[in-house]
Amino acid sequence: QEQLVESGGDSVQAGGSLKLSCTSSGYSYIYSCMGWFRQLPGKEREMVATRRFSGEHSTSYADSVKGRFTILEDNNKNIVHLQMNSLKPEDTGMYYCALSVLCAGRWPDRLTWTYWGQGTQVTVSS
Repeated sequence: QEQLVESGGDSVQAGGSLKLSCTSSGYSYIYSCMGWFRQLPGKEREMVATRRFSGEHSTSYADSVKGRFTILEDNNKNIVHLQMNSLKPEDTGMYYCALSVLCAGRWPDRLTWTYWGQGTQVTVSS
């Protein structure tokens, strides 16, 4: 059974940085897509960033995080990170990672997300 586990969530002040990690229990990200999502208080879950780990290794970011967040690959092909810089209070929320096996669906906004993690909380204070 595939399992994704997020870690790295914490409380930081505005302008600070956090590095989230998503660890897969068994499925390598090679030939698949991985996404980071977040659910802000009172809002629906939204895509933050997605990355294709095959072919061109394309990456897509939400406009709200462009230039501040970066998906990073790990030497361990079962771990992917989300580096978050210049954090703002409006980034506060629960962050989730998800995996799309073989990038099923349409890149980047209509992928079929096969597995989800349980989430890690990020809190940014002003």
